[in-house]
Amino acid sequence: MERVGILIVSYGSREAAMVDAFMRSQEYKVDLYIADRQKNPFNAKRAKEHVVIPDLNVESIYKFVERHKEKIDFGIVGPEKPIIDGIRDLIEGNLRIPMICPTKEYALERSKVMQRRLFQEVVPKVNPRFKVFDPKEYKSLNEVKRDLFRWLDELNNKVAVKPDAPAAGKGVGVWGDHFNTREELLEHFLANFNVGPVIVEEKIEGEESSFQAFCDGKHLVPLPETRDYKRAFDGDRGPNTGGMGTYKDKGEILPFMRIEDWEEEKRIVETIFRKLRGDGSNPCLRGVPFYEAFIHTGKGPMILENNSRPGDPEIIPILALLKDDFVDICYRMIEGTLTRVDIDKKAAVLIYKVPPKYGGYIDVFPHLVNRSEMGTPIILDEAEKLRSKYGDNIRIYPGSMEIREDGNLYALSSRAVCVLGIAEDIQSAREIAMEGIKAIKGGALWYRTDIASREHIERSIKHMEELRRKAW
Repeated sequence: MERVGILIVSYGSREAAMVDAFMRSQEYKVDLYIADRQKNPFNAKRAKEHVVIPDLNVESIYKFVERHKEKIDFGIVGPEKPIIDGIRDLIEGNLRIPMICPTKEYALERSKVMQRRLFQEVVPKVNPRFKVFDPKEYKSLNEVKRDLFRWLDELNNKVAVKPDAPAAGKGVGVWGDHFNTREELLEHFLANFNVGPVIVEEKIEGEESSFQAFCDGKHLVPLPETRDYKRAFDGDRGPNTGGMGTYKDKGEILPFMRIEDWEEEKRIVETIFRKLRGDGSNPCLRGVPFYEAFIHTGKGPMILENNSRPGDPEIIPILALLKDDFVDICYRMIEGTLTRVDIDKKAAVLIYKVPPKYGGYIDVFPHLVNRSEMGTPIILDEAEKLRSKYGDNIRIYPGSMEIREDGNLYALSSRAVCVLGIAEDIQSAREIAMEGIKAIKGGALWYRTDIASREHIERSIKHMEELRRKAW
């Protein structure tokens, strides 16, 4: 078998899933060089070389890669910050090691304002109405409030407030969800406006989905649709998070979608891609430059935002269901020859377990937190034993968790660990994921109990049926 050295820049469970996908290669002997945010036990166990860089700054990552440059054939980056900070430009420019992520110039995620203006130029019909509030353009707070309230009048208060810079999914506030008065909205607005530009855009009613695509710079290869659970608590309540779970149906689309919705999504993203690609090919777009959040309305999908990296958790079920060798997929992205990817048609459900302070859970539900368990080791043994029952249909990927000198695992501050269930249908996959989640002990960890529930999915289906009736 050919030996290949692969750099992985890692943040959490998404990258553990990448590690798993690479290690399943049947064609290559894989050596992994992992620059990690923490001493992730899954990654540390499988890495040829593992280094912890808590802030994932590009200079430290570069030094790690430079030490092993003769052994690394290519690299892949999961989290957005190093991509936005130009990790590919630095490594490719100086070390000539191909990187699978967009260059800094094409990291659209760095600016929601830039995204909105791009969409307005190339796909205006699916771009919500928006207004940019830039601190540089205002001399006083009264001027800002005047323009903001005029805009709220025009949109009848039904808006989403978004910071220009990335906030890991946590900076967005929506009328009726996060605030119900102009005073609350203004407080959220100013908290972001004091940092930089803010977009206030019309709130669109619908059901959300995540569209992702591999890209080699010349071709765009759409991946099956997934549903993200952004809100912290059951019933889609509470603050936004990095994502509490996700599901994928057994085909390419979600239960509430129609095939024409997916075809329209592909046309939209292809239009954006052609604009950025230009004639021929643009290797600077290599990776997953288009992880698009869509909202499905009665008249079709509208675009919420673009991310320039794989989704966490949305890419995890895709990686687990790859039938093609992931190493080979990466090589084809580098060569510019990736025209298709073979993915198992099965359904998958992923659920995250998180620490008490995550999403403000301990403040909202203090009576549900077992405080005597806070800070205790996380025990994955019983969950891991379920592999004897389910085989590869259950995957357990540690995220914001580290192995310490005492040999135990401890949760950090973010999403600690996820369980992925795979089956022939969503509910069977959910049962596997739930069994795994319940088997994980310690740390007073909690989780959303309604990820991919039958009730939640049926509610989405009925909502879309109602929206389509109203539209036509």
